[in-house]
Amino acid sequence: MEKLITLVSFSLFVGILLCPILLLRKIKTTKIRYKFLTYLTIGLFLNAVIVFVFAWWSYTSDLMLLEHYGYDIDGMNETEFYGNVIPENMDKVKSIQRSIMGIGWPLKAIFAFVFCSPWIIVVYFVFYLTDKIKLNKLKNQ
Repeated sequence: MEKLITLVSFSLFVGILLCPILLLRKIKTTKIRYKFLTYLTIGLFLNAVIVFVFAWWSYTSDLMLLEHYGYDIDGMNETEFYGNVIPENMDKVKSIQRSIMGIGWPLKAIFAFVFCSPWIIVVYFVFYLTDKIKLNKLKNQ
């Protein structure tokens, strides 16, 4: 169960990193007039969707793990909460329970989007600079 959750989380993270690169390659092959504006608009939208799904998945996967380990989310006291949890998993369950407390996943998604958005612009300028360097090398030959 944990390996599947980790695999999905890792896939979403890789999607956040690779989506701007793949999108930019696709836009470069088309005959669009305003490539940067198109790239920025579509990139921010796709980034927002993937970050939103990633934040939701991290919260939902924690709830799934708690249920998998025997934690009763609907319990009224600690005896009901931890009644079905075996002692070997008690520390793990308590750490997962602490991790879901605090700010909710929508606010985490908003913060993650703010921190991941500059990646779209960084990717564009790296591609832009590499294209300029390639053009200069071709002109100098």
